[in-house]
Amino acid sequence: MHFDIIGDVENVQVVAVGGRIHDVMRLRRQFGSARWRKLKGIAKVRLQNGRVCRAEIHWYEGHGRGKKKMKIKKILR
Repeated sequence: MHFDIIGDVENVQVVAVGGRIHDVMRLRRQFGSARWRKLKGIAKVRLQNGRVCRAEIHWYEGHGRGKKKMKIKKILR
């Protein structure tokens, strides 16, 4: 699902770090070695069809690599 984040991500929480991340080997192969963390937060997003809503989003972040593989886990009402 393609989407754009509008504004800031709020309530950011760390879900897993390093070896606790299920896909850490794939992240290292694809983006390089870094201290990888899986995070989640709440943000206002614009969906591909133009609808704007709040959603829980998850992503991976590596030191010096930025946010990677962002996805919507849940649309919030």
